[in-house]
Amino acid sequence: MKSFEKHRNYGLRDHKIRSGGTGRLCNAIEKLNEGIDSEIFRSMSKIILALLVILFWSNSFAQTAKKISLTESIEIAADSSLQAFIAQNMYLSSYWSYRSFRAARLPSLNFQTTPLQYYSDFTKRYDSYEDIDVYRQQQSLYSSGNLSIRQNFDLTGGTFFIDSELGYMRNFGDNDYSQFTSVPVRIGYSQSLFGFNSFKWEKKIEPIKFEKAKTQFLYSREEISGMAIQYFFSLAMAQMEYDMAMDNTASSDTLYRIGQERQKIASISNADLLTLKLDVVNARNTLKNAEISLKRAMFDFVTFLNLDKQTNIIPELPGRPTNIIISADEALKYARENNPDFLGYTQEMYEAEREVDRTTKSSNFDASFSVSVGFNQVAPDFSGAYKSPSRQDVVSVGLSIPLIDWGVRRGRANMARNNLNVTKISIQQKEQKLEQDVIMTVNDFNIQQDLINSAEEALKLATLAYNVTKERFIIGKADLNSLTLSLNRQNSAQRNYISALRDYWQNYYKLRKLTLFDFVQQETLTNQFDKIWTLKN
Repeated sequence: MKSFEKHRNYGLRDHKIRSGGTGRLCNAIEKLNEGIDSEIFRSMSKIILALLVILFWSNSFAQTAKKISLTESIEIAADSSLQAFIAQNMYLSSYWSYRSFRAARLPSLNFQTTPLQYYSDFTKRYDSYEDIDVYRQQQSLYSSGNLSIRQNFDLTGGTFFIDSELGYMRNFGDNDYSQFTSVPVRIGYSQSLFGFNSFKWEKKIEPIKFEKAKTQFLYSREEISGMAIQYFFSLAMAQMEYDMAMDNTASSDTLYRIGQERQKIASISNADLLTLKLDVVNARNTLKNAEISLKRAMFDFVTFLNLDKQTNIIPELPGRPTNIIISADEALKYARENNPDFLGYTQEMYEAEREVDRTTKSSNFDASFSVSVGFNQVAPDFSGAYKSPSRQDVVSVGLSIPLIDWGVRRGRANMARNNLNVTKISIQQKEQKLEQDVIMTVNDFNIQQDLINSAEEALKLATLAYNVTKERFIIGKADLNSLTLSLNRQNSAQRNYISALRDYWQNYYKLRKLTLFDFVQQETLTNQFDKIWTLKN
């Protein structure tokens, strides 16, 4: 029989099977051992024809599919995913809350009016001539308006005001008359002397809440990036499993055909042939399951990115990342400066201290006062109400003294103090847990870079070993168990490589999330906030 000496390099080219192309279709017959004649070659050509049809369909599908890199996936998720819209609206809610706080610190102009108030009823009056009380009908019309400017004073918790007032009254009946009353201008101030000053606490808490909202928005974006990485590599793993199942099906089919021909010359046992046939059945079942998993991973990915459900995506795996060494101290420094949780702990502490202040002062006596200086006048006509106004001085002092409440107020104050102590301990525990999370993530990230190098080397060695073993099996120098073991090692090496890439990028973006710092560009993400928000709007 004529041998095919020109195909002795089969085992060195078999790695092309994993990446597609016509090489994986002709390798099955490119290397046949001595003893297989041209008739076997013609029978194998039928298999090639069928596989060529499959390859043509696969290439056509690949041309219509959309290739997306990991970076593009992260950008799309941060811009178009439903989680991105939620993060954006959460920030907007905090933004308008802060705007309201700032507006409350500015002078406010208010207008209050009673446009019309009409009475027609019987009311009790005293008749001085008869020295008796009588009911008399009363008809009156009343209207008033007040224009005021108010300014809150944070330091003392008081309020300054300037206002102007005009009123009109008319009585109907036997004594029909009209009157206008005016307060051309009045200046006043009022506040609580020993009470709770809410303005002071708002000035301390609200800016922190707003800064937390901005960092929380960036934190959510990095969290979305981590989710995008998870979906991306789930799809990449499913795609790899499907490709391996396709190659394994073609390879198993080819090996079974070769085994049938070898049995004719008694170079393979019947048990090994049945094992090869079983491999064909199992490979086809694995291919069906891999196709189902690939469709599910594809659907989950495009749904997360908020793309059209019919979109077909081919994930492009990132290359070997640049080696970055991050120290734990550096990461902790950025985390304390930028992480929204640390701002949240400060806000939580202030709110607990505010409650202590509020309950403590409410348990004691309180005094309030208000003072105003202005002018007023009364006249039967409008113009007269503003002529020669008289001085109007008002001073008011109020006292609130708790006498007996059976310890209710003091109990509330003690509860607030205890809650403050609990808050301090809770914050300390949360800070320790967060710092531990940062340190462990840094360690995992630094180790993961070495694991990628090891996984890449293992993949090359496993692929080369499988190619050599397969070549030896075809020429009858390796048994079926060695071939199966070599194939399993190669598949495991491919899975480990993708898993190593996934873990690297997940740890890197987790570090970005915890520290809000870009370790590649050496830039704090909070500095990018205005640019990111401008692009989103």
